[in-house]
Amino acid sequence: MAKLLSCVLGPRLYRVHRPRLPGPAAGGEPRGEPNWDSYYQPRGLEKHTDSVLALASVLWSISCYASPLALLYLYRKGLLTMSRVVPLSHCAATLGLLLAGVACLRGLGRWSNPQYVEFIAALEESHRSDSAESRRKLGLYTFDFRSWPVDFRWDSAGPAWGGSRAVPLLPTPKRPRGGSRGVLGTLRKVPCALARLLLAHTIGRRMLFPGSVRLLQRALLPALLQGQARLVEQFGGQRAKLVACDGNEIDAMVIDRRGRDPRGDTLVICCEGNAGFYEVGCLSTPLEAGYSVLGWNHPGFGGSTGVPLPQSEANAMDVVIRFALQRLRFAPPNIVLYAWSIGGFTATWAAMSYPELGGLVLDASFDDLVPLALKVLPHSWRDLVTQTVREHLNLNNAEQLCRYQGPVLLVRRTKDEIITTTVPDDIASNRGNDLLLKLLQHRYPKIVVGEGLEVVREWLEAATPEEETALLGRVGPDERWCRERLQGFAADRRPPFPWGMGEDLSPAHRRQLALYLAQKHLQNFEASHCTPLPPHAFRLPWAL
Repeated sequence: MAKLLSCVLGPRLYRVHRPRLPGPAAGGEPRGEPNWDSYYQPRGLEKHTDSVLALASVLWSISCYASPLALLYLYRKGLLTMSRVVPLSHCAATLGLLLAGVACLRGLGRWSNPQYVEFIAALEESHRSDSAESRRKLGLYTFDFRSWPVDFRWDSAGPAWGGSRAVPLLPTPKRPRGGSRGVLGTLRKVPCALARLLLAHTIGRRMLFPGSVRLLQRALLPALLQGQARLVEQFGGQRAKLVACDGNEIDAMVIDRRGRDPRGDTLVICCEGNAGFYEVGCLSTPLEAGYSVLGWNHPGFGGSTGVPLPQSEANAMDVVIRFALQRLRFAPPNIVLYAWSIGGFTATWAAMSYPELGGLVLDASFDDLVPLALKVLPHSWRDLVTQTVREHLNLNNAEQLCRYQGPVLLVRRTKDEIITTTVPDDIASNRGNDLLLKLLQHRYPKIVVGEGLEVVREWLEAATPEEETALLGRVGPDERWCRERLQGFAADRRPPFPWGMGEDLSPAHRRQLALYLAQKHLQNFEASHCTPLPPHAFRLPWAL
């Protein structure tokens, strides 16, 4: 009976991973695809009851999104009366009992399937024992992540940040005071504050992180399962559950190549975009380039719990960094952060908070969310949108980036249609330009100014390779002179930035040095926003 109860209450099993094909390929990885299809095949009773419960789950998700409109309709029709609500509650209770009966029948079907019984035994063993063998057995299965045992907690090596339940963020800019003060003035501001809060946690959050919408995740489930199987079966990936300081459980994947690949001693921590998952996201770029990789899903994405907001995002990033340092034992200089698009927020937060990390690569990222939010929302909402973003969704990438002292590389998509603020593909309005300029002006304020700033802007706004070639032919920096000048200054003055170098430079030399620094910190990639970066285009950031 205990085993039957475990089958009734057990998680849904999706896949049973099979042994990898023998024969190493380039980079020490196995050749080819998995030996055979490894989807778990439920038997008749379990299959049909699973379909009923899945349909009920989808209908529940739709009803949650439609509930405000439905309640408004019922109210206007006068149907929200006690005489009508009580029978509806009875119907809901009856439906709940029917679904519980279906779940019991599903458990009976699982109990008759030896494959599921074997999985339950491995799951129960992993909860009793934290041995490597029990985790290895559990790693052969993909199932509902809520039942995965915890691998690492944020306070495993002792709490930091004073034992707080939230890691520190940079303070948001203070709004200028205006209007009446005192109690009456405060009461007048309450409706606007509530409107901003509602906007941020309904439309705003879902527009900013569409990957957190459960209906979208259900549609992507086959692709996510296939991607996870590839990471586990072809590359030997190991899944892990990390508990952040706010209690959110973060779904992570590790592929450790130390001792197997020349680049394996470097760990690349990947931060995905607003609809990206480690199973099918930017993790593949450094993975196929031969590095060790650590991927994780945003709160509310895939197996991760919670909702994606700036505070929960930073909390999740904190436990991922701690996991890499304390459990995986990678040295900080051997850890590189790689972020795509909106992942730049968590990557710049980690670089700011853990300044000893070895480098930062930001691909198709932006400097600040406000200009992009104003681009897609009505102009009449300008003040409301600006205040809402600053208070609740403040992704201040440039401000965080300027607090990092290590090597930085920005990858700019020349045909980016997402982070431009005018017409699509307008390279001059790409917010990656602003991110680069803010970084260079912070680090080299005496170089990227005047003539130096002007030539960097001209280079960034070159719309064609011919325009760029013409500019380089006119200003083209002498790389040897620039490198020697920078190394001579850095010999006695290591970071922290900003540097005071540049006061004695002539306008021509300032232009050369500014353009040289811009080229070293920014790499162009001729593609649109969502085109995957090829492995050969991935490189570590430049450092003197």
